[in-house]
Amino acid sequence: MLKMKAGGLNTLTTYVPWNLHEPERGVFNFKDQLDLEAYINQAAEVGLWVILRPGPYICSEWDLGGLPSWLLRDKDMRLRTTYEGFTEAVDAYFDKLIPIVVPLQFKKGGPIIALQVENEYGSYAMDKEYMPYIKEALLSRGIDELLMTSDNKEGFKQGGVNGALGTINLQKLKHQHIKHLATAQPHKPKMVMEYWTGWFDSWGDLHHIFPPEDMANVVTEILRKDMSINLYMFHGGTNFGFMNGALEFNIYKADVINYDAPLSEAGDYTVKYLLLRDIFSRYHSERLPDMPTLSRKAAYENSIMYQHVSMWEALQYTEGPFKSESPVNMENLPVNNDNGQSYGYTLYETQINRGGVLHSQNNVRDRALVFVDQQFIGILKYKTVELAVPDGKGVRKLSVLVENCGRVNYGKVLDQQRKGLVGDILLNNIPLKDFTIYSLDMKPGFIDRLSGAHWKVAPDAPTVPGFFQGRLFVDGYPRDTFVKLPGWSKGVVFINGQNLGRYWSIGPQQTLYLPGPWLHSGINQIIIFEEQEAEKKVLFVDTPDLGMTVDIQ
Repeated sequence: MLKMKAGGLNTLTTYVPWNLHEPERGVFNFKDQLDLEAYINQAAEVGLWVILRPGPYICSEWDLGGLPSWLLRDKDMRLRTTYEGFTEAVDAYFDKLIPIVVPLQFKKGGPIIALQVENEYGSYAMDKEYMPYIKEALLSRGIDELLMTSDNKEGFKQGGVNGALGTINLQKLKHQHIKHLATAQPHKPKMVMEYWTGWFDSWGDLHHIFPPEDMANVVTEILRKDMSINLYMFHGGTNFGFMNGALEFNIYKADVINYDAPLSEAGDYTVKYLLLRDIFSRYHSERLPDMPTLSRKAAYENSIMYQHVSMWEALQYTEGPFKSESPVNMENLPVNNDNGQSYGYTLYETQINRGGVLHSQNNVRDRALVFVDQQFIGILKYKTVELAVPDGKGVRKLSVLVENCGRVNYGKVLDQQRKGLVGDILLNNIPLKDFTIYSLDMKPGFIDRLSGAHWKVAPDAPTVPGFFQGRLFVDGYPRDTFVKLPGWSKGVVFINGQNLGRYWSIGPQQTLYLPGPWLHSGINQIIIFEEQEAEKKVLFVDTPDLGMTVDIQ
């Protein structure tokens, strides 16, 4: 926030992710890292106004756009509509959220000067009554500040609601954008609510870069035309844990977020930041505050992953297992107090007595490793729907480990984001039955139980999938660092029990940002879940490796 102030900005815009604040229906969390009130008050102390985007849908390249996955337990659910099952859940959430927000409004002495009604609804537009419902849900609970909507040009008309200022989202300013705003809302302020300072990446792609000079030219032009601007993102780049979203336009692509923002994910200044600071300084009558000193990053000693537990051995620490005649998608599993499984992996096991062709019928969401008697035979995913099962003698165990790679966060397929096996899979055109199902959500409770397992010395050829444990020693004050995993294939990193996030050798990014506050002086626990190919070593470097770059077109 101090870097925002020093960069010439006067307002913090922030989302409120419903799925974090209500992880189970009726169970709310506004404490510690989710203390929204403390966060907004911190902005006020720094001298920033706040524009709040309370959702319920936020997009934000975030799993299901921030909507909690337990909503999908209802087979008839219609997200972002006035469907009763959805509005009842929104009302219960807003009954907890909005009373926190009301006293923080500007008219009550707080820093919140405006609130956004939903987010880019014009790109969804499934229900004409929905936006008026969300607006009334805010007003009836005591919201009394400026209301806004936010859409790209194509969605602007359908995304608006009477009584709210329409704003536009863009990366390259065109005359038609300004004309569109002026025609739709004559004599009203014009604002670019999301000026895209960079772009997000997807696994297997290159790292997207928006040239700093191009960005600066557009910002200059927007300000010259007396328009307000909000930078999306100013500081962005990390979706910790399993929080990344995905896109699906003919093909599914899971996001790996590094946004090429003016402040890097580790809070470092970039050329973009310096250019913006120079531009914004011209609109201030007083000298901008000095730029805060950057924190030093650390390159720690390599960590040797000296202990190992196979995934098969770790299943005893899961919740379950559960028996079902047919596959059950992860959201409808009887776990987490009957809220289903939200994230991670789900293992489906059944018995087979022959080989042949395994066909997923495109019911794998999103990527599955397939095993026969714990021996890997191949992968099923969106475009790979068939797999040869080798012949063998007698009854054998077929295991299908399905990963939720991230729910789509934008577009018209939100209702179709159930994960795991979402229908039958066939062996020689006959549906497989009688499954034993394990929920590998890898929540803190599971990692804690796993920590107490009987770990063995990691062999030269360890069984994968498996968990690997090592230690990182920090001498003195913990500093930010970056985890690098050369020789590893695909998996998840846990530091002191916290899910840092996914890694995947296909890139683009080859490092995971590890904030210093996640570490403590002395010995730190590292646990890695690796799917296919493990190394013994984990590196901790002082600079990120975000992969080969490509300019945004």
